[in-house]
Amino acid sequence: MRASGLRPTGVERTFDPGEIIVTKTDLQGRITYANDVFLRVSAYPEDEMLGRPHNMIRHPDMPRCVFALLWETLKQGREIFAYIVNLAGDGAHYWVFAHVTPSTGARGQVVGYHSNRRVPSRNALRRVEPLYASLVAEERRHARPAEAVAAGTALLERTLEEQNMSYEEFVWSLAGQEAAR
Repeated sequence: MRASGLRPTGVERTFDPGEIIVTKTDLQGRITYANDVFLRVSAYPEDEMLGRPHNMIRHPDMPRCVFALLWETLKQGREIFAYIVNLAGDGAHYWVFAHVTPSTGARGQVVGYHSNRRVPSRNALRRVEPLYASLVAEERRHARPAEAVAAGTALLERTLEEQNMSYEEFVWSLAGQEAAR
């Protein structure tokens, strides 16, 4: 396993728009499956990924409040679409447009989570990046993680309320920009 003190290099990595990153996790968010695209882009070998928490690729510039929203939505049994910046094992970063869904067992109970990620458009990222930067700046003003998430969430809600939309509506407002890569 690589050192947990991995620092971003500022180098951005991308992948082909025709490719899809796929992972599956258990209920605790530990990786149970990772496709070859994920392994290549994340710069981790499979044996270092399987069984590890998916948040091992969390970039420090990714707002905690967006992950809190993601988990809250999944725990309600609903899917979520989100823009996410990840940190690869070599310090590079990569942006994804993620679709995360609960996976259900034979009796309909949630047994884990499935995530497909595509390359987001540059047009969409031009709107996402400043929002996320402001959320991270707000979160960093608070030493305790719970307070940071609460502050980031409050700012996200205020920002989206000013635009008269939810996070889901914000994400889909950018969907038309996906075609204008």
